[in-house]
Amino acid sequence: MGPAGMGPAGMGPAGMGPAGMGPASVGPAGMGPAGWPMTPPSEHPGDRLTRFVLRLNERSPRWVGPLAAVGCVAAGMGYALISDPADAAPDAAPTCLLKLTTGLDCPGCGGTRALWYVLHADLPAAARHHFLFVFALPFLAYLFVAWAANQAFGWRLPELQISSKVIIGFMGVWLAFSVLRNLPWAPFTSLYV
Repeated sequence: MGPAGMGPAGMGPAGMGPAGMGPASVGPAGMGPAGWPMTPPSEHPGDRLTRFVLRLNERSPRWVGPLAAVGCVAAGMGYALISDPADAAPDAAPTCLLKLTTGLDCPGCGGTRALWYVLHADLPAAARHHFLFVFALPFLAYLFVAWAANQAFGWRLPELQISSKVIIGFMGVWLAFSVLRNLPWAPFTSLYV
């Protein structure tokens, strides 16, 4: 073993190849690390649908995945623009099932309205409806652009380093926000959408 839990000289962490990029060695014949079976690339496990999707993925150009993701994002933005959720009544269909049945705001309540206001460049109104969405939007947009640029064109944009502690902290703040926005007394009633 090398220093600080590293494998032999020139290797990454114990049991991993250089820079932790994969197993340094495989197990018994036909078995991967820790006894996991290794499927040769030409053989596809699973049912017909799985094999079809895997074959389609192998034969598709690199840009198909990012293009499909852009299409999904565009569809969501189009829905927000067409439905004009800012003028909709709180119980107008389609609505949040949790809010319809309990009267409580769910963790995502106000997100579509916040997106509508962001698309109309009204950030204060967007933050009023869901400020965590508005806060997270630039980070999510950058992560998406960096992923799409790498997938489609092989461009390597600087990576956004987000530790698991930051993600857990954000999820904790989101949980607290979800509880606080449903409390029936001031100042929490101002968070109710």
